Amino acid sequence: MTTEQTIDAFLAGLRQTSPLEGLSVALGLAYALLAVWRSRWCWVAGGVSSAILIYLALQARLPMQAALQVYYVVVSVYGFQRWTREEKITALAVTNWPLRSHVLGCLATVLLSALTARWLASSTQAAWPFLDSLTTWGSLLATWLTARVKLENWLYWLAIDSTLAFLFGAQGLYFVAALSIVYLAFSAVGFMQWLKIYRTPAPAS
Repeated sequence: MTTEQTIDAFLAGLRQTSPLEGLSVALGLAYALLAVWRSRWCWVAGGVSSAILIYLALQARLPMQAALQVYYVVVSVYGFQRWTREEKITALAVTNWPLRSHVLGCLATVLLSALTARWLASSTQAAWPFLDSLTTWGSLLATWLTARVKLENWLYWLAIDSTLAFLFGAQGLYFVAALSIVYLAFSAVGFMQWLKIYRTPAPAS
């Protein structure tokens, strides 16, 4: 496909976007931006975006994607409550996750992805069963780390968004691939912003 055809396909995708889908995308971008600045309202934007996507996924007969969005809504409630509670006690502190926890989390993600990929390969016509599974389970872990205000969540999102951009682009979903690249940029900015906060000494009481 030529560059001109790629641009035409991207513009066609934009024209076909429904107002409801557009609202979900806009709220998803707002979530990413607000999360960079550690605003608890990111969880409201993300939760509403995911709630809309539940409806859209069910309409498109994608039950697994709908189930994933239900998880995001639940974590959004948890994230908003946790960030609100932390803000009342002190400034929302950025912390890190122990190396052992990363190893266990990554091993569990890969194992679950392998099991899911095997099922997808045998029961569906999934184009990229392992990468599709890996990004799904990885997203669950990264979202939980975001809610816990762990610095490394952005590193997970960098890997996940890079993979998603490739997957969607390879399948001709250029609009969604472009959104993944936008999220990739947000993840890079988010990591640098949170790293700066993490390295800033806490004020003496």
